[in-house]
Amino acid sequence: MKINVKNSYWLALFFVSVNLCMAQSEKGQLEMGKTQNHQTTSDEKHLFTLDLDKDQFVFLKVMQMGVDLQITIVDPKNEKLADFDSPNGTNGPELVQFNSSDKGVYTVEVYPYNKEALTGDYSISLEVIEPVATEKEAQVDQAFYVWNQKDTPGASVAVQKDGVIIFKKGYGLANLEYDIPVEPSTIFHIASVSKQFTAFSILLLEADGKLNIDDDIRKYIPEVPDFGKTITLKHLATHTSGMRDQWNLLAMAGWRLDDVITTEHVLKLVSKQKDLNFEPGEEMVYCNTGFTLLAEVVARVSGKTFAEFTEERIFKPLKMTNTLFYDDHEKIVKNRAYSYSSDGKGYKKSVLSYASVGATSLFTTVEDLSLWAHNFSDIKVGNKEIIKSLNTRAILNNGDTIAAAKGQFVGEYKGLNEISHGGADAGYRTFFTRFPDQNVSVAVFGNSGGFNSGAMAYKVVDIYLKDQFKETPKEEAAETEGKETVAVSQSLLDSYVGDFELQPGFIISISQESGSLFAQATGQSKLSLKPVSETEFRVADVEATIHFPADQGSKVASISLHQGGQEMNAPRLDPFDKDKVVLEKYEGDFYSEELSTTYHFKVKDGKLIAEHARLSDIELTPVKTDVFTGNIWFFGQVGFIKNDDDSIKGCQVTSGRVRNLKFEKVK
Repeated sequence: MKINVKNSYWLALFFVSVNLCMAQSEKGQLEMGKTQNHQTTSDEKHLFTLDLDKDQFVFLKVMQMGVDLQITIVDPKNEKLADFDSPNGTNGPELVQFNSSDKGVYTVEVYPYNKEALTGDYSISLEVIEPVATEKEAQVDQAFYVWNQKDTPGASVAVQKDGVIIFKKGYGLANLEYDIPVEPSTIFHIASVSKQFTAFSILLLEADGKLNIDDDIRKYIPEVPDFGKTITLKHLATHTSGMRDQWNLLAMAGWRLDDVITTEHVLKLVSKQKDLNFEPGEEMVYCNTGFTLLAEVVARVSGKTFAEFTEERIFKPLKMTNTLFYDDHEKIVKNRAYSYSSDGKGYKKSVLSYASVGATSLFTTVEDLSLWAHNFSDIKVGNKEIIKSLNTRAILNNGDTIAAAKGQFVGEYKGLNEISHGGADAGYRTFFTRFPDQNVSVAVFGNSGGFNSGAMAYKVVDIYLKDQFKETPKEEAAETEGKETVAVSQSLLDSYVGDFELQPGFIISISQESGSLFAQATGQSKLSLKPVSETEFRVADVEATIHFPADQGSKVASISLHQGGQEMNAPRLDPFDKDKVVLEKYEGDFYSEELSTTYHFKVKDGKLIAEHARLSDIELTPVKTDVFTGNIWFFGQVGFIKNDDDSIKGCQVTSGRVRNLKFEKVK
C-alpha cells in the first residue's frame, strides 16, 4: 500500500533556520544572577559561554527588544545541540532550556533570525543551573520549568496508561489578572483537538442507522452549493472535500478572528461559495469548514444542538464532567483558563469569542481527555467498528493512503504507532497523542501563544516511553548530512541559477556567490547549499535537499525539493524584473460576490497596497507577470486577470487553504 502524507502546509518546513555569513563577537561567560544588555545587527552573531558539568539542566532568558532573535546552543564538541525561536516576533522573551550531555564549555549563539533585520537590543540572563532530574515526575517538571513561573501563563499535563492517570500536574497561571494557578482540573479551550469528537458523533449516528458516512453533505445541508461533484461526510471528516477553509474566508472577508463568530456566520459564507480548491478526494488540504458542517449535520439529524448531543452521548457516559462544546460566547464556565500573547511589555489578553462548534470550541481538562483516551481500548461509548473507522487513514482517488484519519492523524513517532492532533486558537495551544500499542496517551494544554504544545507533549512522551522506542529510518536529507561536499564545475553552477516556482506564488531563488550556491524562498532568509554530488545539494541546517536534473542544457528547466520523505518539483520561471512593473494599472476597486466584500487597490509610496475597511493595509509585491504576493497570512497571492485589450478585469486570491477566490474589478 502506497502511503502519501502530503499536506499543502509542509512547505513551511523548508527554511526553518538561518545560516548567514556573520561576524562573530565574543561576549564572555554567562553568570548566575547577572543580566547582560547588548545590541546586535543583521550581520553579527554574539557568542556567550557556559562551563558545565555533565547532566546539568540550564535555563536562560533572552528578552528581545525590537529584534527577532534565534538562539543556538553548541556543545563542547562544536556540534549544534538545539535551536530556539518562539513565534513572538521582535519583542518578548526567548526562553531557552537544555541539558548538558558532556562536561565542558557550551556556546550560546545569539543572532537575528532575519538577515534584513535592523539593529536591535536584547538582554540575556542565566536563571537556573541544576542537576538533570532522574525521576520521571521531576523530569517533566524541568521540561515545563519555563512555564511554571509566578507571572506567566502555564500548562496542564496528563499521562494516562491502561486507564489510569500516572502523571498529572499544572504549571503557571490560568488567569494573570487574579493569579489563579493552572491545575489538572483547569478547563481549556482545546481548539482543533475537538475535531475527533465531531467525527465520532457522525459515526455514532451512522451506527444508529440515521446516516451513512458516504452520504452527500447536501442531503442534510442543502445550503451547501452544488459544485457539480459529490462531497461526502467522509470527505469532510478527512480534509479531502476540496472546500475552502472558513477561517481564511472570514479573514479575507474582513472579519477579525476575535470577532464573535457563530455557526450561522460560517454557513452563510459557505452558501455563497462558487468553487472548490480541488475535486473531492483528489488531495488532502486541512479544512475547518468540513467539521463545522459535520457538527451541523449531527444537530439536524439528532434534533438536538451539537453541544446537547455530545453531552448526552459521549461526555456523560464517560463521566467527562468538566467537558462541553462551547456554542455560546457569553456562557460562564467556572475554572477555565484564559489565553494570552506576549510582546515587549509582557503578556496581554488574546481574546477568543467563537460560538462555532465542530471544528473547534471543545472545553475540557487533561483529566477528562484521559477518560476519552481510555475509551479507545476499553470501549464504553461506541463500538469496535466505530473506533476502527475513526482511526483508519483515508485513501485518495488515486489510491494513495494519507495521514489523515477522521479528525485525527495517524503516523509513527520513534518507531511507535501514534494517533494525534494539535490545536491552536487565540493563545490556546493544545496537543493530544495516543500510542495504541502501549495504551498510553499524553495530553498537554497551554494558554500562551508562545507555547509549543506539540514539542512539549513529545518531551513528556520521551520521558515515559523512551525504553520502548524503536529505530526509525533516517530521513533522506538526514542521510546526506554526513556526506562530504564535492567540487562542482562553474558551468554547472551557472546552469542552476534562477527562480523556480514550487507552488503558485511560492518561489525558490537559486543564486551564486563566490562559487557557492544559495537558496531563498519567498519571504524567507537566504541559506547556503552544500553539494553532495554534482546534481544534489543539501540545504544548510535544514533536513532538506535540492536536486538539479542532469543534462538539461545551459539552464536547468526545473528543480526538485526533497524533504520529509516527499518530493516536489519546481519549474523554472522566466526572468522577471519587478522594478519594471507599472503598478498603477492594477489600481481600482475589486469586489467578491462570494465574500460580499470589496478591496481597494492603490499605489502608495511606490508600492501596491490592498485596502479594506476593517483591515490593516496589505502590501503586495510583484513576483512574476500579473502576480503579486501579500504580506499577511490570508492574502498570500494575487493573480490579476486581463481583458482582451490588456486592461485588468479582476483578480484571484490564494491563501493556502483558499485557492483562486475571484474578485471582479468594479471601479
